[in-house]
Amino acid sequence: MEILNLSLPATNRFATDYIAQTEEIMQFFHYRYNSDSDYKARLAELKGRSFMRNELSEYIGEFMDQFPASPAVHDSLNKLKQENSAVIIGGQQAGILTGPLYTIHKIISIINLAKQQESKLGIPVVPVFWIAGEDHDYQEVNHIFIEKNNKMEKMTYPEKVLEKKMVSNIPLNREKCRAWVEDIIETFGETEHTKDLLLSLEGIIMHSQTYVEFFAGIIMHLFKETGLLLVDSGDQKLRRLESSIFGKQIKGFEDITKRVKSQQQNLENAGFPNAIDLSENAANLFYYDEKHKERILLEFNQEKKVFTGREQTHEFSMNELLEISENHPERLSNNVVTRPITQECLFPVLSFIAGPGEIAYWAELKMAFEWFGMKMPPIMPRLNITILERSVESDLRELGLDLQGVLVSGTKAEKDEYLRSIKNESIEAQFQKTKAQVKQNYELIEELTMKEDHALLPMLKKNEDLLIRQIDFMENKIQKSIQQKHEVIIMKYEKAENSLRPGGVPQERVWNVLYYLNKYGMNFLEELIEYSFHFDGTHKVIKI
Repeated sequence: MEILNLSLPATNRFATDYIAQTEEIMQFFHYRYNSDSDYKARLAELKGRSFMRNELSEYIGEFMDQFPASPAVHDSLNKLKQENSAVIIGGQQAGILTGPLYTIHKIISIINLAKQQESKLGIPVVPVFWIAGEDHDYQEVNHIFIEKNNKMEKMTYPEKVLEKKMVSNIPLNREKCRAWVEDIIETFGETEHTKDLLLSLEGIIMHSQTYVEFFAGIIMHLFKETGLLLVDSGDQKLRRLESSIFGKQIKGFEDITKRVKSQQQNLENAGFPNAIDLSENAANLFYYDEKHKERILLEFNQEKKVFTGREQTHEFSMNELLEISENHPERLSNNVVTRPITQECLFPVLSFIAGPGEIAYWAELKMAFEWFGMKMPPIMPRLNITILERSVESDLRELGLDLQGVLVSGTKAEKDEYLRSIKNESIEAQFQKTKAQVKQNYELIEELTMKEDHALLPMLKKNEDLLIRQIDFMENKIQKSIQQKHEVIIMKYEKAENSLRPGGVPQERVWNVLYYLNKYGMNFLEELIEYSFHFDGTHKVIKI
């Protein structure tokens, strides 16, 4: 396995500037991600705070008992209990079959940084992945993409969920899931690794009752030897640990919202758009309606002095909501503002691993953290990785394409230029000439028709359009026949684009890890996990 480090822009301007650690950007954060002294300062800050370490370790151990484990997982649980330990944490939605590659990249980032900081600081550092099981956007997690007939095709899990259920509460139909997974693996083609991959997935399916359990089962099958710990934000047992945190957030909702809005204004003044859509009356919490199985975003009604959903279907006084937080915390969940704060209250976070979008919205939270008497942790940009297969690398070389250029812009411009170069210009010119003659002749016919029968003009126009379309059809047929003679080269352009920049977006946002596991087995992933990456903001190209 060979790794190239390339300088590529992030997917948004704010993240690009953050990676560069410009002074303008750093005013919105407490720590730098690339400073050893800042990590030591963060560790000193954590020592001044208290955490429910034993309770948290016991909860995580109980939650993870249902998934593949190893001695390394038990070591991590014991480390978490130690007063001098810290965690590297990050999270993502529970995408079906782990979702896009960036989820895998984030986990590798968490594991890698935890190992590095444990070595540097001489303390136990635990890798933790936070599954956003409380999320209710089913459409974002119910599909993957595969390559079929030289195009990227969306494969959607064949069960509809119409209610706004939390992903943690969506049941998994095992038989449908197994058949769907088999169809997907079949599109990859059979290799020496296919049988083992299918057996592993079938075993995980049979032990899973929900989407989150299926997701967590695959993740732990892949990463159990690393000591990775999992948390499901939608788990009712975790909510019991969050009870007092909810109470403080409810009491301070107005100050929290004002501080976020103020920071958003500071960012706007610096020329950056807001990443969080936040109303002036946001309570920054969801209420879970058990009867209708829906999450309801709460706001504060200034006239009635009550918390209510936007549809006005529920109303709670401050005391009623505090009572719920104390006795039924499972009915509450965080929004994008309070989730990071809850995470920081629960865990001794040494660093948070963030994607480009997360970096932008965390910048809006600095003043809210300060209201809680905390600082934001160093926000480490997750590793941006592209997997470059040898066959694709060979095609790039043959086509004379620059790897960095393809990663940024794809191959469309070069492919279009190639198609123009093989087009028969004589044929194109002749068809253009023919169409011009047809239009000219129809203009003469139109003049004659107007004199004889004006009512026939619409029919004449349709007749002309039909004839022009038939000429275009024939021209396209001939040009496509010419292209077929060069089909091998054209497919190389398309293969390179599908592999590296599918649909004009980074590979990690489209491809799923199963394709690579089926083709290369677990070895390539194990090597990736063991590799010591430099968190220097460069784009990592992994040659396999």
